[in-house]
Amino acid sequence: MSDGSDHPWYWLVLGVLAVWRVTHLLHVEHGPWGVLAALRDVAAGAGAGELFDCFFCLTLWTAIPAALWIATTWTDRILVWLALSAGAILVETRPLGGTDPERP
Repeated sequence: MSDGSDHPWYWLVLGVLAVWRVTHLLHVEHGPWGVLAALRDVAAGAGAGELFDCFFCLTLWTAIPAALWIATTWTDRILVWLALSAGAILVETRPLGGTDPERP
């Protein structure tokens, strides 16, 4: 990503959306036939349930493959990894347009 020739800027946006989607899928969705809910139950039984309990923490794990793919140098990969995680957290916690229905 250093020279901009490997991946255009929109790969960072697509990476943020992909990280958010995978994290949301693992964190709260049941998945087809309840597979992901069962995976969370198995992880909880094995002592790794906390991995799926914290959305913010889970974004760090799900951002790793995307950062390795998007960036080319190790310095860029670390920066992109943290940026992807932060972007997914912003998508999760901030309303994207419109008004907040709980605010008058």
